[in-house]
Amino acid sequence: MSNKQRGFFYAIAGPFLWGISGSVAQFLFNSQRIPTQWLVGLRLIVAGALLIIWCGITMKSEIFEILRRPRYIFQLLCFGLLGMLPAQYTYFMAIKYGNAPTATVLQFLGPLFIILYLSLRQMHLPRRIDIISIILALFGTYLLVTHGHMNQLALSPLAVLWGVGSGLSQASYTLLPRELLKKFDARIVTGWSMLLGGIVFAPVAHLNQVPSLNMTSWIAIIFIITGGTMFSYLFYLQSLNYLTATTTGMLSAFEPLTATILSVTLLSTHIGPAEITGALLILAITFLQALPKQLFVRRHNQVHPQ
Repeated sequence: MSNKQRGFFYAIAGPFLWGISGSVAQFLFNSQRIPTQWLVGLRLIVAGALLIIWCGITMKSEIFEILRRPRYIFQLLCFGLLGMLPAQYTYFMAIKYGNAPTATVLQFLGPLFIILYLSLRQMHLPRRIDIISIILALFGTYLLVTHGHMNQLALSPLAVLWGVGSGLSQASYTLLPRELLKKFDARIVTGWSMLLGGIVFAPVAHLNQVPSLNMTSWIAIIFIITGGTMFSYLFYLQSLNYLTATTTGMLSAFEPLTATILSVTLLSTHIGPAEITGALLILAITFLQALPKQLFVRRHNQVHPQ
């Protein structure tokens, strides 16, 4: 297997596992009545601890470096409480009140909020490609939540609210840790942010009140924590050693694809033409934003020669 093939394998395996975990969560919420906050709290603490242990084995000298300066600890807490925790919680709440495919797709609204944030912060109008992305995102969301019928919502208002919140949380998840990621390994940053966010969230999660679970539920929970969190993230990071971030970002479309296939075939979730079209329009944002800026500069110069 060549390095490129290995990179594609890792880049697809990570989103594939994420997509499975979304459908597994839908099963737990609908069939097993697992409390959402309990599952999120458990996932953050256990997955964070596992990542820290993994980093302690593979990069022992670096594991506590991030905790030696108050500035880094503050940034880590901000990322854990304002990025990691909301991203996890809003996503699972969107699944609970809606379904895994739509919740997964609405996460991809993240670039839309990043575009708006950067435009406001830098006090300039969005680029033409950004305006196109915004239009696609809005129309795609409209199709996804209404199924093309203007006078009614196909999803519950709470599903829409939490889904859009998931996209907003993905934006904060992307923007907040940028300085930390320049100084420390992404696995260390993610592990500590999960663990700290989970510990703070623990009183709300009521982790001491374990719901009545059968063997199927425990297997599903173990998969969400390990396969759907730790290994999926490690696979995604590993792909960056062989592929560009642009390529891995585009291959992340396998996450909603996987969630959709599993939810339709195993959980009897109905997906119609309007939802598929809306999902494709929202996913198109990722592809448009991944295109190199030079492409549009060259085209602009060809149309308007100096």
